[in-house]
Amino acid sequence: MRHLALLFLSLCLSLPALAERKQSFGDLDVHYIAFNSSFLQPDIAAASGLVRSKTQGVMNISVLKAGNPITAGVSGEVKNLLGRSYPLNFKQVKEGAAIYYLAQFPFDSREVLRFSIKVQASDGVTRSLDFNQEFFPDDQ
Repeated sequence: MRHLALLFLSLCLSLPALAERKQSFGDLDVHYIAFNSSFLQPDIAAASGLVRSKTQGVMNISVLKAGNPITAGVSGEVKNLLGRSYPLNFKQVKEGAAIYYLAQFPFDSREVLRFSIKVQASDGVTRSLDFNQEFFPDDQ
């Protein structure tokens, strides 16, 4: 699992097209990144229960309070431009001190997807993230 965390960190730092994003809500920071699952190495994908595919994406969310990872309720959905929506079923992954949430989603072709994410920390307040991102099927 340590390799999985290193992979996500390296993706955040090395691929500008997949730049990690952050939304701050007071002292709560929500870091998020979405990318094509074919970017994962087969052993990393298998270890985290993810499916590698040229038409499957991965959403990774981490929630920090005062710089420290915390558990949270994370849910959401993704919609294509035609309005077809898919739920994002997040699973929590703990690796050492790191806590993050992973979900997979399908996409059919080159398309812009609209993400709506809800994060509820221990204070009971729900924070919302909404963003668009373009995806391209991998030619592997």
